[in-house]
Amino acid sequence: MNEIIDIIIPAYNEEESISLVLGDIPHNLVREVVVCNNASKDRTAEVAQKAGATVVLQTQKGYGSACLKGIEYLQNKIVKPDIVVFLDADYSDHPEELATLIRPILEKDMDMVIGSRALGDLEAGSMTPQQIFGNWLATNLISLFYRYDFTDLGPFRAIKYDKLIELKMEDPDFGWTVEMQVKAAKMKFRCTEVPVTYRKRIGASKISGTLKGTILAGHKILWTIFKLL
Repeated sequence: MNEIIDIIIPAYNEEESISLVLGDIPHNLVREVVVCNNASKDRTAEVAQKAGATVVLQTQKGYGSACLKGIEYLQNKIVKPDIVVFLDADYSDHPEELATLIRPILEKDMDMVIGSRALGDLEAGSMTPQQIFGNWLATNLISLFYRYDFTDLGPFRAIKYDKLIELKMEDPDFGWTVEMQVKAAKMKFRCTEVPVTYRKRIGASKISGTLKGTILAGHKILWTIFKLL
């Protein structure tokens, strides 16, 4: 395999989990892991650096803002990656499944691959009922309006670097994942999904762990789907 693969991990106060995430990444497949420290107030950056990751600071809070900072870092590299993988810092994803995630890009020339929790092994309690319903509603709306079939808005995903740049991602917070999938559908990218394993995260979710976060995320996801029509 000659493709260059870089990983972007947005992280906000994840000192308890980030070393576990970094430790499970199959580093023989990856050139660089970029942890985007999203104004954490704990030791996330220090722990990530000690574990061998490149740490960049994003002072503007928001999941999408952190991801955008990671993309900016990759754009400034002399040698760009071929594939960019997005992975959460809370240890809910299984980084060791990276080879499965990128395989459709390597073997079938897919542009983007979503790690689907709906198709995979979902640990009991790892997603709230509102998350499961929200994913179902959002993916069905994407199917209805954009004629692309997804089963999940899962955070563990891989995309060709040039296609990622072509998307011109903008969302600074909750709408990041759905923006990527809606824009990919509109631009007729070759997309697919692979089943992934998902477990209970370490620590409390900053989004689904609160009523306010759940409402804001749901509103933003729906707004993003309709604004891009």
